[in-house]
Amino acid sequence: MSEPSAKEPIVVAAEGVWGDAFERLARDCRLVRLSAEVPPRDTVLREASALVVRNRTKVTAELLLRAPRLAIVARAGSGLDNIDIQAADAAGVVVTAAIGANAVSVAEHTLSLALALLRGLVGRDRETRAGGWDRSAGRELAGKVWGILGLGSTGLAVARLLKGFDVQRVGVDPYISAGDSRLGEAGVRLVPLEEMLAVADVVSVHLPLTPETFALVGDEFLSKLKPGAVLVNLGRGEVLDEEALIAALDAGLLGGAGLDVRSNEPPCVGRLEEMDNVVLTPHIAGITVESQERVASILVGDIEAVLAGAPAKCFVGKLHTAPSAKLPLRRKRPVP
Repeated sequence: MSEPSAKEPIVVAAEGVWGDAFERLARDCRLVRLSAEVPPRDTVLREASALVVRNRTKVTAELLLRAPRLAIVARAGSGLDNIDIQAADAAGVVVTAAIGANAVSVAEHTLSLALALLRGLVGRDRETRAGGWDRSAGRELAGKVWGILGLGSTGLAVARLLKGFDVQRVGVDPYISAGDSRLGEAGVRLVPLEEMLAVADVVSVHLPLTPETFALVGDEFLSKLKPGAVLVNLGRGEVLDEEALIAALDAGLLGGAGLDVRSNEPPCVGRLEEMDNVVLTPHIAGITVESQERVASILVGDIEAVLAGAPAKCFVGKLHTAPSAKLPLRRKRPVP
């Protein structure tokens, strides 16, 4: 790859982020596309006007120092634990995120994991391919109680999808009030954590990583779950204590676990990978063709706006526009 020129705006799309909107953006500026395995090099960062990331690239104060022309960081997803927003604010860099754009994708994946666990689909598939024909009973979702830990955009999307099932929906979130109209629209009842753990047959976790949520799903949490309950984690891997989960599964306290996120990504193969009542996916819940087009459209819109001196719509820090001194050259066409 040739080194970028400082004569035009440079947009660096890292971690394989792409979509039709980026194809259009490439007509108006230099767009450097990096795969998930290739971190942005200093030679690219030095001239970058915009940086697009998922969750692997750590946007730290140190990285921002290496990117003196940077005007905007665009996060392709909702989690922000890999971006130092305060450092970006101090550096005059706008941070924008496509929060909620992949909520339906994550919600559908959440149901997929839970249903696969209740019917033992992964193990049944493997056994049947090997010539087996085990017709022992699985479990229905109908008539069960589904607990949702974290009622942000993805947790509420799960509740809405569950309207098609005969399922009671209860949720826990200290940042939402019982009178919030979104709860009624999604058909979910706000309850204390202890109650949810005691009654839920399925618990789905949709929490960001914060000091308060780190290892929240640990020994005490798991010991209070209803015996035989199924747990699925679609939030952040560090919210779950994997050793505690292994112990609970080995003790037969849980009916199974589905994990789309891990404490270390990619993880080392270990005990969880050996368990028949565990379903694992590689942090793909929010990645569908449809969601990535929505994400790309949102991010490109904000990149175009900020590079033209206009405010971003989906900013998550203090800044919605970049200081004039940070702006690169004007775009070749006006932002509509």
